[in-house]
Amino acid sequence: MTVHFQVAELSSGSYWPLAFLRWSTVAIFIWFAIQKFTAYAAEAIAPLIANSPFVSWLGAFGVRGEARIIGTIELTTAALLIIGSMIPIASALGAAMACGTFLLTTSFFFSTPGTVQKNPTGFPIVATLLGQFLLKDIGLLAACVALLLASVSL
Repeated sequence: MTVHFQVAELSSGSYWPLAFLRWSTVAIFIWFAIQKFTAYAAEAIAPLIANSPFVSWLGAFGVRGEARIIGTIELTTAALLIIGSMIPIASALGAAMACGTFLLTTSFFFSTPGTVQKNPTGFPIVATLLGQFLLKDIGLLAACVALLLASVSL
């Protein structure tokens, strides 16, 4: 079985509109990554990191350090997605990193206290701003999976 890599921007047919997904994802990663280098954003994500079984070890770098590491990873993801508009394997790698990012942030629903609450009927609802902020990552994960699948064909 041979794996072929492709780029949405260089494709025809049904794949070329996925270029819009790439560039909107790039914008999101750059926007959020830059914020990670501010004290405000570092403090805002600290509880998410502290409660995560996957990235709580970043606490060893301090609140600002952990945010800078995450911001650097996000900028690297954006760079790979940008390069991926011309180099197919970079497209797949950037999309895979983006998927990993949104899988991780979606896991914060389960690890961060207070992101999801139960209403009187017992059904879980996203009633906090933090939970609502994280909810968008489910849609972004789906977009990144579509970009990854478009970047790799078997």
